[in-house]
Amino acid sequence: MTSYIRISNGKVYDPSNNVDGQIQDICIENGKIVETVPADARKIDASGMVIMPGGVDIHCHIAGPKVNLARKLQPEDHRHDPHPGTLHTRSGSGGTVPSTFATGYRYATLGYTTAMEAAVTPIGARHTLEELHDTPVIDKGFYVLLGNNIFLQQLLKEGRKEEFKQAVAWWINSTKAYTTKLVNPGGDEPWKGKKNSNVSDIDEKVTETDISPRQIIDAFIDAVNELGLPHPPHVHCNNLGHSGNFKTTLETMRTAGDRRVHLAHIQFHSYAGEIGKNPGSAAREIADYVNDHPNISCDVGQVMFGKSTIMTADAPLAYMLRGIAKGKWVNADTECESGCGIVPFKYQEHVYVHAMQWAIGLELFLLSKDPWRIILSTDHPNGGSFMNYPKLIKLLMDSSFRKEELSRANQKAINKTLLPELDREYSLNEIAIITRAGPARCLGLSNKGHLGVGADADITIYDDQQDKELMFNAPRYVFKSGIPVISNHEFCEDHTGKLLHVAPDYDESIVDSVRPFFENYYSIEFDNYAVDDSYLHDHEIIPTINQ
Repeated sequence: MTSYIRISNGKVYDPSNNVDGQIQDICIENGKIVETVPADARKIDASGMVIMPGGVDIHCHIAGPKVNLARKLQPEDHRHDPHPGTLHTRSGSGGTVPSTFATGYRYATLGYTTAMEAAVTPIGARHTLEELHDTPVIDKGFYVLLGNNIFLQQLLKEGRKEEFKQAVAWWINSTKAYTTKLVNPGGDEPWKGKKNSNVSDIDEKVTETDISPRQIIDAFIDAVNELGLPHPPHVHCNNLGHSGNFKTTLETMRTAGDRRVHLAHIQFHSYAGEIGKNPGSAAREIADYVNDHPNISCDVGQVMFGKSTIMTADAPLAYMLRGIAKGKWVNADTECESGCGIVPFKYQEHVYVHAMQWAIGLELFLLSKDPWRIILSTDHPNGGSFMNYPKLIKLLMDSSFRKEELSRANQKAINKTLLPELDREYSLNEIAIITRAGPARCLGLSNKGHLGVGADADITIYDDQQDKELMFNAPRYVFKSGIPVISNHEFCEDHTGKLLHVAPDYDESIVDSVRPFFENYYSIEFDNYAVDDSYLHDHEIIPTINQ
């Protein structure tokens, strides 16, 4: 049965189609945006409201083995923050690491309709796919951790670059992933060794593998670009969180040359100063480089004061932070593939380092000349919950509110940043870019992040309010694939959402090289490793640039 809807009289913000606050109709037919619909179509009067595409979160941690570990570590969060069921939705639990049900519904209550899980080990892909299927409303995908994969590093060491590329494509196909993720490339093996060491320079040869982080980064950038994946390598740089790490970040970006690369949670990689001493801000240096290099995109990873959960494949970092948090923590090793660390954490306004991190994230936003390439994120839940997005939007749009918040933070830290001098206020059009159009473009999702004909009918309608935190905290309507899941602020329908993944071509002979490694080093049988298509449920294969 054909379904038609016409949304009229709202102010539309659709940056991909150069629509900046004009009043125009949005027409929906069977889950897609169309030119027009019949005169007797259902009508929604959006007078006094703002219409945007559904939000797209380019970097978050919402499913998989590490997320479940974080949930188990904090039962008190679930007791204190239940998510009630309704006639149309299931119950769940909240906190900084919500249950699958609560995650999907809470994204929807902010107007988000797509979210990408940012770090999954290949061996954890099957688990992750089942949890993503259990996460309602939103479309979703994940990035597969390959930067510390021992087999791939062996291929690089032996100069087998073509086999490396074919193996990367095989792993992406086998896990149903969206792109590759690199976390502290080259740092796992030293950490797992007797010294519990790490790499500190991207040109440092790792003793265990005899290759450097720069070689790993360069090889992945080449492979992913040659394979034509819609999103470039998603890189968590070396030296995350350490004073002076902006130099490593600049070198990582220089490694890309003019090739596509995406840097994750760049706020955590923008620190001046010396190791072992309090950090300063290098936001200017990082923002200037990104501004001048259109091949580079990044998400900010904004710190928000309050509770968070550090959740990272950068196990050395988690071990360091457990000494600061002085509470519960977990470090785990994933055979031949990655590590994992989890530390419940709280960012506090009066603490110098926390205030500096908060300020640097805002500096990066405000110094950006191209909002299409510096994307809104909190690295949920590392810098804070995604439920903080409305407050973060207000910080960017309201300089008076920002100054009030700034006055509450550690002044010694704030006075060493540019933030007090930055009066820029984001417009609604720019917010639509950094939360919708920009991340969709960076991901290569041509049907998302815009309201043009042929786009997925993922639409959010907000009451146009002066207080932007209130406005973005409670959309009046949310449409997912043309289905109104929220109407007049209440859930009126449930929705499953689909998995987004890629399937690049590869030479099947690479299996003959991979199989012996599994037989020698893995506890899982090779034939049981790849994820069967039956785990996909409702899904969409996003074509590569080459296909």
